[in-house]
Amino acid sequence: MPAADFNMNEIHWLMDMFNTVDVGLVVLDRDYKVCIWNGFMENHSGMLPSAVKDKDLFDLFPSIDEKWFRSKSESVFILKNRSFTIWEQQPYIFRFKNYRPITGKADHMFQNATFIPLSNTMGEVGHICIILYDVTDMAVNKKELEEVNRKLEQMSQTDALTKLTNRGYWESSLRKEFLRIKRSGGSSALLMCDIDHFKKVNDEHGHRCGDEVLRNIADLLRKTLRETDIAGRYGGEEFAVTLLDTDRKGAEIFAERLRYLIESSSISFDEQQIKVTVSVGFACFQDEFERYEKWIEAADKALYFSKENGRNCITAYKDLS
Repeated sequence: MPAADFNMNEIHWLMDMFNTVDVGLVVLDRDYKVCIWNGFMENHSGMLPSAVKDKDLFDLFPSIDEKWFRSKSESVFILKNRSFTIWEQQPYIFRFKNYRPITGKADHMFQNATFIPLSNTMGEVGHICIILYDVTDMAVNKKELEEVNRKLEQMSQTDALTKLTNRGYWESSLRKEFLRIKRSGGSSALLMCDIDHFKKVNDEHGHRCGDEVLRNIADLLRKTLRETDIAGRYGGEEFAVTLLDTDRKGAEIFAERLRYLIESSSISFDEQQIKVTVSVGFACFQDEFERYEKWIEAADKALYFSKENGRNCITAYKDLS
């Protein structure tokens, strides 16, 4: 085979590979005008190479983050080193629709990219090549796994019946707040409340009614919380609230508001209106608490006093000292 024919075959093979390879290949000059545009780019953009050649990239694709793209490219032009970007940093460079059957739920193609400097015979970089990889399947799978793990973590922290935090998570957050105040100072309060005569509700109306009462108390509790407060089901018919950056006056106002709100409400169950009340005890942080468990014991002692002295009332631990 003549050398000329062999070289022509080589060129033909290279062009065929260039246009059929399953990655995007784009070459840009120093003015960010398109010089090369392969079949992958044509298929996903709907633009022929002849339509984009010598055109400004940012005019063709206004959705490109121009500031970011120029910053990325300039380092390649100047330093003559390759640069990379992954979809976690930048979901895509070119906003192409996603047509992959497995990850059809993604509305766009997630992309990784490599920026390569192209030198001339003088060693000057006058062009860069961008290799674009479709990583939609990997990105969507990772996002779905992260979402599943997030939900599992949330479930592990949540009481199934009331949807408040469970005892384990709430107690862990209280411990963190205890250590924070010990270290940095401040004031926070711990409030505990217990449904009065809850056993009677279960005995007279059944446990389904008792569950409805617990859910209703949790809903009313959520309505009184600030974003920074942390409420949890402590156990059975007992609830606990960590009131961050709250002094005695603030804790007393919160406790009375909650007590009154519950007393004023009713639960509709089997065509009956069920009313309950709660007893409340609270304790503000004190330096004498050596461990966070002592804080819980103080609030629990105040709660016990409320239950022993008429119920449907609030008690501050400080008043017992």
